[in-house]
Amino acid sequence: MSDYIHLLPAWPDFTWNKDTLARPLADIRHRQGRLLGRMEGLGFALRKEAELETLTLDVLKSSEIEGEHLDPGQVRSSVARRLGLDAGGTRPADRDVEGVVEMMLDATQNFGAPLSTERLCGWHAGLFPDGQSDQRPITVGAWRTDATGPMQVVSGPIGRDRMHFEAPAASRLSDEMTRFLTWANHGPHTDAVLDAALAHLWFVTIHPFGDGNGRIARAIADRHLAKSEHSAQRFYSMSAQIRREWHEYYSILERTQKGTLDVTLWMEWFLNCLGRAFDSTEATLAAVMRKARFWERATQHSINERQRAMLNRLLDAFVGRLTTQNWATLAKCSHDTALRDIQALIDDVLLKKDAGGGRSTSYSLASD
Repeated sequence: MSDYIHLLPAWPDFTWNKDTLARPLADIRHRQGRLLGRMEGLGFALRKEAELETLTLDVLKSSEIEGEHLDPGQVRSSVARRLGLDAGGTRPADRDVEGVVEMMLDATQNFGAPLSTERLCGWHAGLFPDGQSDQRPITVGAWRTDATGPMQVVSGPIGRDRMHFEAPAASRLSDEMTRFLTWANHGPHTDAVLDAALAHLWFVTIHPFGDGNGRIARAIADRHLAKSEHSAQRFYSMSAQIRREWHEYYSILERTQKGTLDVTLWMEWFLNCLGRAFDSTEATLAAVMRKARFWERATQHSINERQRAMLNRLLDAFVGRLTTQNWATLAKCSHDTALRDIQALIDDVLLKKDAGGGRSTSYSLASD
């Protein structure tokens, strides 16, 4: 087996081909400027709604990459509260949800604050509030140890498992993280977008924690992307795009970590993935504009708080069929009250009956 890059004598003196990256980097920079300019034109309320959609997606998808499936309503509620927006009546978030939301928002909204051991360990403690990962105890809020053996990334069933990567020994972590944090805060730096790509690779290669390294690496990358734009507002999700391309993501990481310190291929993949994340922003903007058009129509009618909360649920991709009974349960009202609420919205052409009828009747948003 070839040495991992962290075992090479020149580690961590990364290099890359500037000529190869010049064109994709220039394209990314151009598209960043266009996207930020376009978002500025939306106005404050729509920008905040787009940011809410983006950050919610970012938290959900970064966790999904690691096999963690969070409750979308809880994530949205937690993000909305921190942005000072209406949480849509959703229930309070669990501690693990609050932890990952806190990390993502701290990384991007406080992008100018230096990275430190204390800050990273605080993020890690928030990700694992009960001190466990997959029902096994882990060291929380501190660098990992090798008490149970070396840190390895492994896939497949026991007996037929495959090792993809082995991280540096725990005895190296203090020096490795000191060197990483010194670079992250003081450089030398090139372009901040390239810094995002390099920070992601460097941190996940050190793998300083017992779990959660991927999520923290992506938060660090988002911090550098926010620095590259001089903006705390997020209108695209790199994590969501990585989730769509997770096979390629793990493949290029493994290839790079088993290669040389010339990381051109990784940097090029990161830039191209970021470009595709910009493309996917169109779906977020479409959802935001759809909500804006809907509420523009809705303000012409008298809507009570129960109706407003339920309409927000539908606009936020309600899962399942909305029946009168579901309405009564979610809105904590009687069946008769739910029926009156629904009928009033049908009369205002804000809701419509779905195909079918009788006791199975369901309802959905009326089109523009």
